[in-house]
Amino acid sequence: MLRRVLFSSLLVLVALPALAAQKYEIDKGHTQVIFSWDHFGFSKPSAMLESISGDFEFDAADPTKSSISVTLPLEGLHTGVTKLDEHLKSPDFFDAAKNPNITFKSTKVEKAGADSLKVTGDLTVHGVTKPVTLNVKINKIGDNPMAKAPSAGFDADTTLKRSEFGVGAYVPNVSDEIKVHITFDSHQAKS
Repeated sequence: MLRRVLFSSLLVLVALPALAAQKYEIDKGHTQVIFSWDHFGFSKPSAMLESISGDFEFDAADPTKSSISVTLPLEGLHTGVTKLDEHLKSPDFFDAAKNPNITFKSTKVEKAGADSLKVTGDLTVHGVTKPVTLNVKINKIGDNPMAKAPSAGFDADTTLKRSEFGVGAYVPNVSDEIKVHITFDSHQAKS
């Protein structure tokens, strides 16, 4: 009898890692953070943050046990207009020389529907940290034939007030509200 109990306990311990959140690697080639704003009412330009790095754990059975922590270097900020890139990195806006990175670290993941999540976390921009909630759509979870690995993909949206992060130059002529769209692809990390 004792042998059966010990054997059953051992099986449970071996199975536990399979039930826990799995580590995923961010697919930098298929992950983008795009933000846009209103420019004096005439146009709605956008910029992209590239070179994303971080840690991502995803639990497909219980997404509320998932977590993410990412760093977005401002050196990877691109609008397609060199002078605008330089201006956005200047002290008027992000002051990238003093604050070279934007970071996000989740604090809570909640289900918001069959294929939806609400991910709340701490966003740090311009040296200021504020709580932010992302409305997340689960695009697909499954085997990726190109990566030959289990993969997870998401889209997320939120709206921020840049003045709350100390990046308020030219408000209200250049909108305070910034719309953020993220498309995120990841592959299960190899052990």
